Amino acid sequence: MAMTSQELAVLTAELALTKKAENVISMDLRGLTSTCDFFVICHGTSGIQVAAIAGAIKDGLTEVGEKPWHIEGTTGKSWILLDCVDVVVHVFDVATRDYYQLERLWGDAKFQVFEDEQPDGRNGLAAAADSREPATRQGPRT
Repeated sequence: MAMTSQELAVLTAELALTKKAENVISMDLRGLTSTCDFFVICHGTSGIQVAAIAGAIKDGLTEVGEKPWHIEGTTGKSWILLDCVDVVVHVFDVATRDYYQLERLWGDAKFQVFEDEQPDGRNGLAAAADSREPATRQGPRT
């Protein structure tokens, strides 16, 4: 059985956390655009970590039969985009994420925040699905 776009967004966020991605959020774009249902946005602190996060997402999706349709940005490693059709994953470095501020551009979307460790010791979803506030910015502002 194929995953829903929401399940796919959660899975990609959880896969990003396996490589210590920071400020991991999903944005529910249903009803706001016909381009895709969800953005998943996160960042790493170096080009190596950005590539590792994108690789973990690609490999994890492939393992469950959900191979990304298209991947861009692997050469520059400052913004890697994984297009899974209904879910588009943006893996940034800190400076590039701060520059483009996709969370502000899509400010009408509902946000979900993902954290590495939950108070009960589980990984995964950290905030209510109806949150409209973007995740707290982490890392240096430029």
